[in-house]
Amino acid sequence: MRGRVRIAGAAAGAALLAPLGVWAWSERSGQGTALVPTELRDRDPKAVPAARRVYALLAGLENDARRDRSSRTLIGQHVELHNERYNPQYGDYRGTKQPGYYYRKARDITGKLPAFVELDLGPGYGRPGWAVGEARSYNRDWPSCRRDWGYVEDAVDLAVGVWAGLPRAADGSYRPSGTHRECATGIEVSLPDNGGGPAGLVGFSFHQPYPGSPVKGFPETRHSNSPGARDPGWFGRVVTEGTTEHRALLHDLAFLADHLGYLADRGVPVLLRPYHEMNTVPGRGFWWAGQDPAAFHRLWRLTYDYLVNRRGLHHLIFVWSPNSWDGGYGRDPRPYYPGGRFVDVVGVDDYSDTPAEPFGGGSWTEVWYRGLEAYRRPRIMAESFHVPLNAQQPGTLSRTPWVLWTVWGQALSYDNVSAPRAKNTAADVKRTYASPRVITGGHRGVSDAVSRSPHKT
Repeated sequence: MRGRVRIAGAAAGAALLAPLGVWAWSERSGQGTALVPTELRDRDPKAVPAARRVYALLAGLENDARRDRSSRTLIGQHVELHNERYNPQYGDYRGTKQPGYYYRKARDITGKLPAFVELDLGPGYGRPGWAVGEARSYNRDWPSCRRDWGYVEDAVDLAVGVWAGLPRAADGSYRPSGTHRECATGIEVSLPDNGGGPAGLVGFSFHQPYPGSPVKGFPETRHSNSPGARDPGWFGRVVTEGTTEHRALLHDLAFLADHLGYLADRGVPVLLRPYHEMNTVPGRGFWWAGQDPAAFHRLWRLTYDYLVNRRGLHHLIFVWSPNSWDGGYGRDPRPYYPGGRFVDVVGVDDYSDTPAEPFGGGSWTEVWYRGLEAYRRPRIMAESFHVPLNAQQPGTLSRTPWVLWTVWGQALSYDNVSAPRAKNTAADVKRTYASPRVITGGHRGVSDAVSRSPHKT
C-alpha cells in the first residue's frame, strides 16, 4: 500500500498507452486473447490438490474473460490485523478492534462475506525482533508472549478459519466460543464467526522490514529508513549468499515459512504476494523497490527457492503485483517480472486513479487490465481503496473482468486520510456484493466455485 499519487491530464495517459498498445499478445484463442495455463503443476510439479483447485478456479475465470464469455470476479478484502488490534485511530470508529473486523464488516454492510481475505505476517508493530504472542507447535523458534505480536497467531488462525470455517476450537488456543486470552495483556480476543464451514480463499502479503532491522514495524519497510538509502551496495549483499545481509534475509524468510508451513499442514492453500510495488521509483517505496531489475529477480527467485524447494511448501500460489505504472510513482513494471516459472498470478496495486478520475483517458482500471494481458496469467486487482462497482463506475467488471478484486483494509468503510476521495458508500459496497458478476464468500459463493473446479483428488 502507498499514498495516492496522480499524473493529471490526457497527455500523461497517452504516453503510457502508446507503448502498451504494441505490448500485446499475438497468439489468439477463440474470440479472445491467448489463454492462460490451467494446471499449477506446470510451475510446481508437487503442488497440492487444494492449491491446484484454487489456481484452476482463477485460471478458469481468466480464460472465460479471454474467450469473451461471461466471467465473474471474486471480491476480496485485505485485513490489517496489526492495526485492527493495536491502533485505536484505525478504522471507522476510534478504539482497538477484534481481529478480522474488516472481514466481518463486509457482512455487516451487505449480509455476505468476502470471497477472499488477504492478511499480513509483517510488518510488526514497532517491537524488537520477530516474535509471537504465544509459543505453539509451529512458532517455538520465535520469542513468545511478546506484546503487540499476538496478531500474528490471530492472522494464521483467521486464515485457517476462512478456508475451513470459524470458530474452530481445535486450532491453537481458541475455545469453542472462538475466543482466547492474549497472554501479554490478558485481553480477551475473539475471531469472527463465519458460519462454521468453508467460506473463502486466503492470501498473505509480507510487509517485510529490511533484513537485519532491530525493530519490526512499517517504518522499517521503507527504503528511506533502510541501509540501502545510505549504502548503494547494500541490496546487492542482501541477495548474495554468504553475506551477513543475506543471512538476515533468510532469518526473515524462516519466520514467514514457519507460519506458512502451519497452514500447509492444515490443507490451506495460500496466494502469497511478496515484494509488491517493486517498480516504485527509487527511494520512494519499500526497501526492495526501485532496485536494479536483475537484483530484484534474484531476491524473488531465492525467496521462491527457499520456500518451495528448501522448506517444501507446495500449497503456495505466487502473486506478482507492481504499482500502477503511472509514470510518476510507478515505472514500467516489465523489467521486474521474475518469469513465468516463478509466478502464477499477476496483479496491480492501483492508487493512481479513482472512479471519478480514471487514469489514461479510458475506462477506470482499463490501462492496468490491458497492460497485464501479455503475461498469460490470471489478472487481479491486488489493492484498491475502492469496490469495483459504484455509482460512478457501475460497469467496471463488464469492461475489465478482473479475476479477483481486493479492497484495502479500512478503505471499505472509512474515508482514508491519505486519499480523501477514496470513500466507499454503503450503497457502493452493497451494489458490488449483490452483483451477479461478483463471487462472494460462504457455502453458496466461492466454496461452491472451488468445489466445482478441476483437480478434486
